[in-house]
Amino acid sequence: MVTAGDFRNGVTFDMDGSVMQVIEFQHVKPGKGAAFVRTKLRNVITGAVIEKTFSPTDKYPPAHIERREMEYLYSDGELYYFMDNETYEQTPLNADTLGDSFKFVKENTTCKILSYQGNVFGVEPPMFMELTVTEAEPGVKGDTATGATKPVTLETGVQIKVPLFVNEGDVVKVDTRTGEYLERV
Repeated sequence: MVTAGDFRNGVTFDMDGSVMQVIEFQHVKPGKGAAFVRTKLRNVITGAVIEKTFSPTDKYPPAHIERREMEYLYSDGELYYFMDNETYEQTPLNADTLGDSFKFVKENTTCKILSYQGNVFGVEPPMFMELTVTEAEPGVKGDTATGATKPVTLETGVQIKVPLFVNEGDVVKVDTRTGEYLERV
């Protein structure tokens, strides 16, 4: 059993038939009254985020999320196909399962497939991707007193902002969680 006093970021537990993951937590000990734990929770199946307050002695059964490494092969319309690296089985997933950070993933990339009791609910791409710039306008010199940026299109079709010195054909490193340019490779 997981007690509310043991909550940390990333802990998953079963609450009222839903699998919840702790996003933020704060242990509060007021001058008067009993201590409590203020949390922000995400339902891992639906993605809904709620705020809830717990007594530190509240107990919940742990929920074990299975993370399997699978290779992204290709997309066929709304379905995205992943292959298990050990059994070579292919698994098709709907686009709504993938999440927003998947737009930076190119084919033949290893991702983590998240499932609970055999039901896949999410995909974790690698934290960083190296992608080639396919379209970039030349940088306009002049207002470079601050860190000037320009929009470019990457090989996956997504647009990001990069510094003016990045040109078409360059390979850039992107943080998939935030979508920010990190460096030129």
